[in-house]
Amino acid sequence: MSVFQVASRYAKSLIDLASEQGNLDAVKSDMEQIAAVIKASTELQAVLSNPIIKTDKKQNILNSLFGGKVRPEILAFFDIMVRKGRSNILYATALEFVREYNEIKGIVKAEVTSAAPLSAANIEALKTIIGQQINAQIVLTNKVDASLIGGFIVKVGDRQIDATLAGKLNKLERYLINQGV
Repeated sequence: MSVFQVASRYAKSLIDLASEQGNLDAVKSDMEQIAAVIKASTELQAVLSNPIIKTDKKQNILNSLFGGKVRPEILAFFDIMVRKGRSNILYATALEFVREYNEIKGIVKAEVTSAAPLSAANIEALKTIIGQQINAQIVLTNKVDASLIGGFIVKVGDRQIDATLAGKLNKLERYLINQGV
């Protein structure tokens, strides 16, 4: 079974537990925090994926890092994962939890890449337009790529809208080539 499938199953069980206890939003917030900490620390990633390090040592590290900062049921859940030899997928499980939470809540992540930073008003307008188009709540991030010259690229899931000058010039070039000009 792939890492993704295993992480997805653990994330789903944690979502079910959090839903039953009525604290799904709080657990999601904690899982985002945990994912950020694990992503930022290559040493922690190495410890969690190292099969030579004993499970009690891994549990102590996780408890010292997250004890009192995240919900106790998450720490208990991580203890189970570590005991089952799944500490190497804690990060993947946290990411998958957030993804599944967003899916349940109808939240879609989108990214707009522009030549210059967009204003808050432009970002809000874009969120509204995209949200109406796909009938979902949008979390939009803005990346800056000065090489675009002008326009923007919007990515929503596996779809991409290219409204850059370079993109329009490429379309024009393909059109002219197809017309035999």
